[in-house]
Amino acid sequence: MKSKVGIIGTGMVGMSYAYSMVNQGTCEELVLIDINKEKTEGEAIDLNHGLSFAPRKMKIYSGDYSDLSDAALVCITAGPPPQEGETRLDTIHKSIAVMKNIISNIKTSGFDGIILVATNPVDIMTYAAWKLSGFDKTKVIGSGTTLDTARLRSALGEKLNINEKNIHAYVIGEHGDSQFVPWSYALCGPKPIYHFAAKNKGISFEELSEIEDEVRNIAYKIIKAKRATYYGIGMSLARITKAVLDNENSILSVSSYLDGEYGHDDVYISVPSVINADGVREVVDLNLDKEDKEKFDKSVAIMKENIAKLDLQ
Repeated sequence: MKSKVGIIGTGMVGMSYAYSMVNQGTCEELVLIDINKEKTEGEAIDLNHGLSFAPRKMKIYSGDYSDLSDAALVCITAGPPPQEGETRLDTIHKSIAVMKNIISNIKTSGFDGIILVATNPVDIMTYAAWKLSGFDKTKVIGSGTTLDTARLRSALGEKLNINEKNIHAYVIGEHGDSQFVPWSYALCGPKPIYHFAAKNKGISFEELSEIEDEVRNIAYKIIKAKRATYYGIGMSLARITKAVLDNENSILSVSSYLDGEYGHDDVYISVPSVINADGVREVVDLNLDKEDKEKFDKSVAIMKENIAKLDLQ
């Protein structure tokens, strides 16, 4: 697979992603695309000036959609960020107009790689990208709750005084207000979080619920403080990209198409999924308990209700 990535949208999210890619040496070639060509050219020059300190040689430049024909992956970050007081779902009608134009240009370019969507509301915009592109469902992925999962592991690691890399827990459902943590699948090392917390820290279920609420709402706090979130999602996108380019078969909580898994179909929503060079190799179908299944069903219903409002012609 050619290690070439295209980024559509050079705002704070797109450039945080690009900066992460440069610092991690994720790809060999990076093309930046945005309607503001002058800004994009400046961003490319600025990134190039740091290549002396990067772990690998990279070709970085401002381009256009025709440059995507031989790319392995295209990441869509363009779209209106939520304003203070808005939820991610509030941006849906502004976002869909942007997505239609982008997907039309991607198709014209001859691109046939993996589409990675970060534009919010990401689960719905990923569905729109899949529907509008005509690509196989496995080749269209949303960033989903990858970042939320990272936030969860960080909070749990701090609470338990354990390296977050040894926390194995996932946020699933909507990347938004109906997301939740299936705690029965949350592990600290080889032990369930419940057992580890009770024995070592005396952490109550209420405290775990508080962490879950904090993860669900932390983006609003960040937006209030600095108007947007971008570093965390930039690194999350770089992580997903690495899983694709390196054919990792890694399990990440991304927005994937359900085709019978979890008892649902014709919807994109965040669930643990095996990611490799072909995109989503498979969805990890968790056997949720009754309470978690009800939460998941509610999240799916919200996604389908909003998908039904879209004009995808």
